[in-house]
Amino acid sequence: RTPLRVLKKLYELLKGLLRAGLITFSNSPWASPIVIVLKKNGVDIRLCIDYKRVNAVTTVMEYAMPLVDDLLTDMEAYLWFCSLDAASGFWAVMMTERARKVSAFVCALGHFDWRRMPLGLKNVSMIYQRMMDNALWGFVQPKGGWKEYSERIQLAEEDVERTKTGVAESSTRLRSKFEAD
Repeated sequence: RTPLRVLKKLYELLKGLLRAGLITFSNSPWASPIVIVLKKNGVDIRLCIDYKRVNAVTTVMEYAMPLVDDLLTDMEAYLWFCSLDAASGFWAVMMTERARKVSAFVCALGHFDWRRMPLGLKNVSMIYQRMMDNALWGFVQPKGGWKEYSERIQLAEEDVERTKTGVAESSTRLRSKFEAD
């Protein structure tokens, strides 16, 4: 149930997601409920979806996720670091027709499904990590290397110029891989 005091904010949020092509109206037999969370500023809302029932029947995808400790150890010998944040990076991943149906959600304002990958589903972290690994596979690495972890890419180098070059090349590579979708 959506409280009346947040209904207008929810409408604006859904309208923005529809306009951006991230969601669409749905006729799926699946319909997970939403949960509205107030952001730290006490004004804005965050749309969360309760995928407990979907996740309960989802097979876990096996994929090797990097460990933060390993990333830090690999980079400890380098002076220059850069961390790139792929803000809303999950939304760069297109959903299959089946996944769109299963990820559908319902609220007081309608029934929607995701055209792009949402958070909350059991395997999204593994899917996103695999796509990042595949996008950067074979990429000429900076001497210190790059390491990706979910929506963050870490670069380590011996000097600032090489770090700048690594950032530019990584950004270009990822943009070309993900904009194709």
